[in-house]
Amino acid sequence: MKEKITVFGSFVVDLMGRTPHLPMPGQTVKGSFFKQGAGGKGFNQGIAAHKAGGNVAMITKLGRDSMANVALDAMDDVGMSKEFLFFNDEVVTGIALILVDENTSQNEIVIVPGACATITDSDIATVEQRIRESAYVLLQLEVNQDANEKVARLAKENGVRVIINTAPYQPVSDEFLRGTYLVTPNEVEAEELTGVHVSDLASADRAAKVLLDKGVQNVLITLGGQGVYVHTPEGSEIIPAYKVEAIDTTGAGDAFNGGLLTALAEGKTLRQAACFANALAAISVQRIGTTPSMPTRAEVDAFLEEHGGIQ
Repeated sequence: MKEKITVFGSFVVDLMGRTPHLPMPGQTVKGSFFKQGAGGKGFNQGIAAHKAGGNVAMITKLGRDSMANVALDAMDDVGMSKEFLFFNDEVVTGIALILVDENTSQNEIVIVPGACATITDSDIATVEQRIRESAYVLLQLEVNQDANEKVARLAKENGVRVIINTAPYQPVSDEFLRGTYLVTPNEVEAEELTGVHVSDLASADRAAKVLLDKGVQNVLITLGGQGVYVHTPEGSEIIPAYKVEAIDTTGAGDAFNGGLLTALAEGKTLRQAACFANALAAISVQRIGTTPSMPTRAEVDAFLEEHGGIQ
C-alpha cells in the first residue's frame, strides 16, 4: 500500500497566451496562441504527484460555476479522487492570467485566487482524518494563510511531515515555519524569506542557516537552470539540473514539488527525491501549459534511465 500524501492548496483556471515578447506597462501586444486549462500551484503539484505515482488527496476549494468544471474534468482525465474538494456558493473559482514570451519562455502571471482563498475551519474539520493519516502534507502560499496555518499545525501535532513551497511569496510567521520538515523556495523567495541573496552554494548555505534557526529541519532551494540546492543535517550540495530545451517554464516549480512529494513518500532520501523531481521539471518545460505538461511515471522513469538514473 502506497503511503498517503496530501496536497492542500489552490486551484485556478489558467488563461495562457503566448506572445512574441512580454508587454511593457501600457503596451498592448498581439498574441499568437491561447489555451485554457487547470492550474493553481496546489492543483498543479497535486496532479504532478498523482501522475508520478503518488497516493494523493487533493484538497482545494472551487466556486459553483463553469470554471469549476475545468478542475473536475482534469481530475477525471487522470483518475484522481474528487473526495476532498470544497465548494463556495458565493465566490467564483479562481483564475490565473499567464503571458509567455514564445522566444525566451519567460512568463508573467497574475493570480486571482477566488474560492480557494475562502477555506474555512469547518472545511478543514471535514478532512482532518486524511491529514492525520498522511505521511507528508504539501502546502503553498496561494490560499488564505489562516487555513494553511491550521493545516500545518494539525499535521505537525500528528507527526505528519509538512513541506512548504513558499510560493507565491508572502511574509509568514516563524511559528508557521517552526517544526516544518522541509521548505522549498526558489532563489528569489529564499532571499525574501531570509534577506540573503542566493546565487551559489555559499550564499544558499547562509540562507539555509537563517531558516534552520527558525526551526525548519531541511531546506531545498530551486535555482532554475543551475539546479537545486539541498541542505540536510548530513550536509549541503547543489544538484545540477538536466539540460533540455525549454518551451514553456510555467509550472516547472510545481512539477518539481509534486515529484519531490511522491519520491519522499516512496522512501527516497531528500537528495534522491530532488533528482527525481528534477526529471519531472525537465520534462514539463519541454511542453506547453501547466497540468497538461506534467509527466506520467513511465515518462519519468524512461527519462531517468536515459540520463543515467538517480545519481
